Amino acid sequence: MKIAVVGTGYVGLVTGTCFAETGNHVSCIDIDADKIKKLNAGTITIYEPGLEPLFQRNLHQQRLFFTTDLAQGIKGADIIFLALPTPPGEDGSADLQYILKVASELGGLLDHYTVVVDKSTVPVGTAEKVNRVIAEKAKVPFDVVSNPEFLREGVAVDDFMKPDRVVIGSASSQAEAVMRQLYAPFVRQGNPIIFMDVKSAELTKYAANAFLATKITFMNEIANLCSLLGADVDAVRQGIGTDTRIGKRFLFAGIGYGGSCFPKDVQALSKSAQAVAYEFDLLKAVMKVNDQQKEKLIEPIETFLGSFKGKTIAIWGLAFKPYTDDIREAPALANIQLLLEKGVNLRVYDPEAMNNVRELMGDRMYYAKNQYDALEDADVLMIMTEWPVFRTPDFSIVASKMKNKAIFDGRNLYDLAQMKKLGFSYHSIGREFIEN
Repeated sequence: MKIAVVGTGYVGLVTGTCFAETGNHVSCIDIDADKIKKLNAGTITIYEPGLEPLFQRNLHQQRLFFTTDLAQGIKGADIIFLALPTPPGEDGSADLQYILKVASELGGLLDHYTVVVDKSTVPVGTAEKVNRVIAEKAKVPFDVVSNPEFLREGVAVDDFMKPDRVVIGSASSQAEAVMRQLYAPFVRQGNPIIFMDVKSAELTKYAANAFLATKITFMNEIANLCSLLGADVDAVRQGIGTDTRIGKRFLFAGIGYGGSCFPKDVQALSKSAQAVAYEFDLLKAVMKVNDQQKEKLIEPIETFLGSFKGKTIAIWGLAFKPYTDDIREAPALANIQLLLEKGVNLRVYDPEAMNNVRELMGDRMYYAKNQYDALEDADVLMIMTEWPVFRTPDFSIVASKMKNKAIFDGRNLYDLAQMKKLGFSYHSIGREFIEN
């Protein structure tokens, strides 16, 4: 099949590359000329494990193309995916300007029946708006369907190639047949393609992300209660996670969620509810708690140090999660901004995200060569992201580099008994504070 993907961000580039991998011819379109130039030259523009080999193979075998020309990119396409950003507007609702702008251009460009697919995470009713905008100029039949993505950064390729389900919202049997054919190679093991009405498909993605964000936030609230009661959140997690009704995933306590999806989607769903005069109070609480949770280590660090002014703090982890360079809404950024305002000297390290932080915040901190370089003369170490390289460090090197043997761990990476034995002061989330 001939496929066009409009947008070459995380979702668009993964979508285009993975469809090319199953033999389709895919054109990816973006208005960023520099990005398109890099992609055509074989330089991948995002970090996503497993994506680059697929990208290089399909580029070299001429199944994957990149252009800034929308008309050229969609020429002959059976399916056009809209994988465009939907950032929060001033009021927190999803901003649809990029999607609707492309839709307005598509109408006059279509020359045969085409399925237009909303791949972006969009509020209920977006497909109707896209349909209406395209129809204003369209001279040929078309269908607009919703096909929300459920990709997790860090494992997005695996999620796409082996989906646990494919959700498609459509009112057209013709569009349904086209989408079923497209996804057939990805569901050969029997995982379902779930067809539903368009509005339900649009809501499904928001509902999934909001539920997971709520689950994380609930566990963080339990962790905060554990700290006050003298309980251990890891023990509680194991105790409830074995209940099949609850499940083991998304129960790890920490300093809150970040990324491009959970914060934006929870906020957008809350705004969508308000638009129909429904106050989604649970989501308001989730957002409030998560904002507070991101800064949960600041007070105990200040208590430990006595004062922040003139102190040096090392930070391990800048990305919002491991296996990505994405820093959008990352808890590390909120902490960095706060610490800089308090006059702290920062030494930071992340395996993949440092260039993105430097572009955003400049040279207001020291970007370390490796995790141990970040520790030089540091008063304390903060852990913001659970990269595997941070899980089993050489603690003798850690101790030798730092002024104080003090770790404030926002991801609960280390065993309490080990920290006590090694003589570290160790503060984690929802567990005993080890003071040495």
